[in-house]
Amino acid sequence: MAPATHGGRAKCLQRLVRLDLPVPTTVALSFDAVHGLAAGEQPDMAQVLAPFEDGQLLCVRPSSEDPDWGGPGAILNIGMNDEQLASLSETIGAEAAAKLYLKFIQSYSTHVARLDPDIFDDLDNSDPDAVADFLEAYEDEAEEPFPQDRSAQLIGVLRSMARAWEGTTARLLRQAKGAPADAGLGLVIQAMALGVGHGESGSGVLQLVNSDTGLPQITGRYMSQSQGRDAMKSGAGALFLQKDARGASLEEKVPDAFALLTEYAGLMRARLREEMQIEFTLENGEIHILDGVRVQRSARAAVRIAVSLAEDKIITREEAVMRIEPRALNELLHRQVDSEAERDVIGSGIAASPGAATGRIVFTAAEAQACAARGEACVLVRRETNPEDIRGMHAASAALTERGGMTSHAAVIGRGLGLPCVVGATSMRFQIRKKRIIATDGRIFREGDVITVDGTTGNILAGEPKMMEAALDDAFQTLMSWADLSRDIGVRANADTPADATTALMFEAEGIGLCRTEHMFFEADQLIAMREVIFANASADRAVALQALLPMQREMFVELFNIMGKRPVCIRLFDPPLHEFLPTDRAGLRDLAESLNLPLSDVTRRVETLGEYNPMLGMRGVRLGITVPEILDMQARAIFEATLDACGDNEPFVPEIMIPLVSAKREVELVKTRIDAVAAAVRTERARDFDYRLGVMVETPRAALRAEDIAQHCNFFSFGTNDLTQMTYGLSRDDAGRFMSPYVQQGVFPEDPFHTLDQEGVGELLRLGAERGRRAQPDLTLSVCGEHGGSPESIAFCRQIGLDYVSCSPFRVPVARLAAAQLAIKDKLQ
Repeated sequence: MAPATHGGRAKCLQRLVRLDLPVPTTVALSFDAVHGLAAGEQPDMAQVLAPFEDGQLLCVRPSSEDPDWGGPGAILNIGMNDEQLASLSETIGAEAAAKLYLKFIQSYSTHVARLDPDIFDDLDNSDPDAVADFLEAYEDEAEEPFPQDRSAQLIGVLRSMARAWEGTTARLLRQAKGAPADAGLGLVIQAMALGVGHGESGSGVLQLVNSDTGLPQITGRYMSQSQGRDAMKSGAGALFLQKDARGASLEEKVPDAFALLTEYAGLMRARLREEMQIEFTLENGEIHILDGVRVQRSARAAVRIAVSLAEDKIITREEAVMRIEPRALNELLHRQVDSEAERDVIGSGIAASPGAATGRIVFTAAEAQACAARGEACVLVRRETNPEDIRGMHAASAALTERGGMTSHAAVIGRGLGLPCVVGATSMRFQIRKKRIIATDGRIFREGDVITVDGTTGNILAGEPKMMEAALDDAFQTLMSWADLSRDIGVRANADTPADATTALMFEAEGIGLCRTEHMFFEADQLIAMREVIFANASADRAVALQALLPMQREMFVELFNIMGKRPVCIRLFDPPLHEFLPTDRAGLRDLAESLNLPLSDVTRRVETLGEYNPMLGMRGVRLGITVPEILDMQARAIFEATLDACGDNEPFVPEIMIPLVSAKREVELVKTRIDAVAAAVRTERARDFDYRLGVMVETPRAALRAEDIAQHCNFFSFGTNDLTQMTYGLSRDDAGRFMSPYVQQGVFPEDPFHTLDQEGVGELLRLGAERGRRAQPDLTLSVCGEHGGSPESIAFCRQIGLDYVSCSPFRVPVARLAAAQLAIKDKLQ
């Protein structure tokens, strides 16, 4: 039998039998047989019951292909009737026999006869006449006597479980867990190990590891005179397994049985190649193994378990790598809300940056910085963020916005900083001027109130729930080192600051694939100088103003180069439109006029002049570089001088300079000419030689289509899939969150294209750009530096079309490394 025909439980029990473990007699029904039961077919009960002794009590358990898909609950003590009550009363005692019968009557009434369980509420289980009372209540409600024939009872149980599985509600629930619509159910019929009676009898579960940490630890519970998982359902009367100062234990009570159980668990671990939880029953001191299930585990426990199994030579290192879901690493890389914590959800949005953080509500970047100065944690709440909010995001513990999607400003910066972030929280009302937000249920939260942002689930919680800390332990490092041995595509990080670069290095990125230089200009000292550049009326005046920015840029680049060592660093030239550096409110305009010593009317007029109807498609990127070339010259000089300063007396490494928003070959020619001139000037001034690599950020459809022309002047292409997706679809990535969910739900898009790369449309442009670019330059380096670079599905496509590396936010680097390794291992196995 196989999990695909009989389910995982049936397959596991078959293997336990082959290991000569004390498993009660078991019969497994296939998916097809159970489907027939649901359709009304009558099985051959004589054949089903043949392996069991006459009068043997039975239980039935579900066996789905994946235990996470759920299934109907187990039903115990099938075959219990008036005759068995009398017989068992003589062997195990009247009280124990009555307990078995009562449990079965209640289960059968609820799950098979579909009676209201309340009919037994007024009856006393401990009454000497309890069985008669329960049977009478059943007969009154069902209008027929309780069935006494074991075969009739069993067929009723089997049919009810089959029909429960195929019901609409059950099907929808398991589909929500990832099960296919036609997922099958097997049923396991097993001889009962009673767990009640004379001597030491009872039931329990045992496992060898802690489910939260994955560390070796015998855990579980045992309860005398109980059946199934009673010990786990109720702590009252349950015993610990190992000796424990807090109470009695199975090890003290039945040391031989405890030793044998741990031996069985070790055998199962070695032979089933997995950490297993044993469900067991003791019957007068004799052990029965009823089931073995894969230990439930957190992501951090899953990593440690996989590594431990590989280190013990039970599985291979490659198999250990394959056992971890890449996205599950987010639980290790960030603080999370404890899975057992109470959650007072006040709203929800798009889970844009994983992790969770608690803080006081603030509504401006300045307030966030003030909180940070006081040592207080805060949550920056904005309708949507813009580049001016970056300092506030650096200071905040989390960010929450009303608008935006997976590639909105807040989402991209949040992931880069490792800052928990929820965007598009339209279920709440944001009243920024009144400095308050209104929860879904109408509660009002004002500035200073404490909330928690869960960027992993997209929920916003009231108060401060219990948290789990990040865990980059030795097991994580070991697993990632094994992943790196297998993967065949490079992984770099998008890093804009020295802090980002340090994080990238901590996660072992192979370099920086995208350094967005404009983020540096939003620092207070650089912002003033940048505004002077914008208000300069002539090229010479701009060049003078840029002299103030040059040493700041150079210093930042030196620090980046020193952190990254010999690893490659790809620096994108200035990209945003100039108006992003200017205030829009009256107070900001007045402050700017004062700092520039200009009339307020002149400042206001200049700001209005720089406004654009559609800034995303306006004068930015290479267009700004060609129109205002002094900015480009300053950045090129800063890069080259920093290259020489950082290398000292050693051989200079080769910086990579990337031109954004290119759509024509001539744009590259013009920029290359200016950069070459700056490089020649620096070589002459410093009397030292160096080299650099020039590339293009392919983020317009025309650049992809004309890649053969553009590549003639390039060393590399890096596909900026954020903007390329935006321009291909004609969607604003900041506004798409308003309608994306209905679009995906109704099948317009299979997935959010800003979250999962659209391989048919945007992917076709990547494929064409790669093919045509390499046709002109066979050694052209190709990469993706958009947010898709950290998506496992997108990495698979990047490998398929022959890209050299992907680049993503620093905190997504481990996810990308693991996903890339798994793809390479799968290819190797095929």
